[in-house]
Amino acid sequence: MTEKSVKKVVLAYSGGLDTSIILKWLQTTYGCEVITFTADLGQGEELGPARDKALLLGIKPGNIFIEDLREEFVRDYVFPMFRANAAYEGVYLLGTSIARPLIGKKLIEIAEKLGADAISHGATGKGNDQVRFELTAYALKPDVVVIAPWREWDLRSREQLLAFAEQHQIPIAKDKRGEAPFSVDANLLHASSEGKVLEDPAQEVPDYVYSRTISPEDAPDKPTVISIDFETGDACAIDGVKMSPATLLAKLNELGRDNGIGRLDLVENRFVGMKSRGMYETPGGTILAVAHRAIESITLDRGAAHLKDQIMPQYAELIYNGFWFSPEREMLQALIDKSQEFVAGQVRLRLYKGGVHVIGRSSPYSLYDQDLVTFEEGAVAYDHRDAAGFIKLNALRLRTLGQRKKKLGL
Repeated sequence: MTEKSVKKVVLAYSGGLDTSIILKWLQTTYGCEVITFTADLGQGEELGPARDKALLLGIKPGNIFIEDLREEFVRDYVFPMFRANAAYEGVYLLGTSIARPLIGKKLIEIAEKLGADAISHGATGKGNDQVRFELTAYALKPDVVVIAPWREWDLRSREQLLAFAEQHQIPIAKDKRGEAPFSVDANLLHASSEGKVLEDPAQEVPDYVYSRTISPEDAPDKPTVISIDFETGDACAIDGVKMSPATLLAKLNELGRDNGIGRLDLVENRFVGMKSRGMYETPGGTILAVAHRAIESITLDRGAAHLKDQIMPQYAELIYNGFWFSPEREMLQALIDKSQEFVAGQVRLRLYKGGVHVIGRSSPYSLYDQDLVTFEEGAVAYDHRDAAGFIKLNALRLRTLGQRKKKLGL
């Protein structure tokens, strides 16, 4: 099938100006039937207007899909990722990256349900999202046609986009007529801001960019103390109150926001090859990441913990690059999930002016043995004198190397 023979396409549709222009462009360029899909991932926006805008642009009611994916997003994507302590390039908690495979999966599900032969998205030709959406689509429906308007059309400026919108009677909000000072992507895990005023990495992020957190300097002078309970590696309660995954993350977001937690000014390496500067706010995720490592510190064996740390960069890179549905990510996930069997218990945290501080951790499966670590002579089978032989055996190769250097006068 060629792209020009597309009869029906499922569009990832936000209801904003850009995807509304894409909707009309698909109709005029391909002459195809358009189905819209809008995902509620906790971005904090009212989604009713997306339905109204789609209807206004001629989409049949039966071709408009709006789905609340918050619980599925956190349960099946965010939590599995946090079991791995995943952080791209050591710091980025992958808030945008982890949302794309779920959106892509839903696009394919709708395409299969309604017999569509193509999907479309509004990602640009310079970013990572185009890769993430399309790798997901091809993994789940190998014969699907993907239409990426930003790689095809000749609308290269804001003025051309607005002219197209006016020509086709697409409503333009007053605040959309000017060039946006930066772009935002948000979901329940984070908000990311990129472009325009943020493009110079030497310049500090302006205060007006932040939307999910208050400034650490403005946070309360009194610390907030909380506890988080874990079962098989997943957070399940805050201060003893059981919560669903999405509800729990939303609560952590509130706590993080109020204490100025989770800001990250990052220059990252995009998969497509360029460096990009972005500002990420991940208030609840930052708390969760610290708490998860804390409960693992007393429940994971050293070998298991260190192996997880070795594979984490590869796992994080797979998510960042769009390979959620790859066999290697699934293999790593199986290993990670196996490690979480006894990662259960409670972590107590002090939240204070941008910081997340562990102040206690306990577990019925704890490997921490106070009799072993005490400086006093314990009741367990640890003889201080055994350490001498242990050290000599481990020093054997170092001593041999040292003798060779000495012989060679090095």
